[in-house]
Amino acid sequence: MLDSIANVRLEVYVSGRVQGVFFRQFTKDAAIHLGLTGYTQNLPDGRVKVVAEGKRKSVEMLLEKLRSGPRFSNVENLDVTWQEPSGEFVNFHIRR
Repeated sequence: MLDSIANVRLEVYVSGRVQGVFFRQFTKDAAIHLGLTGYTQNLPDGRVKVVAEGKRKSVEMLLEKLRSGPRFSNVENLDVTWQEPSGEFVNFHIRR
């Protein structure tokens, strides 16, 4: 069984209608509420990248929120990679 309180790192590439619909702000708000660190950024190919670190249960909750996205988004696919946390982040922010 995976330890729900162990720290993990999640890297997600979100595709669909995810730019211009406040997806990054939605992600940042959710991540901060869940006590996570990392970042989210728009990519030139239309996807949004999310890197989040924190307790596994909280990161999994963020992943569930990303599946639906904010009101005007349309999430088509999540490309998910689980990694060991780096501890490099002090907060969760939007990268420009």
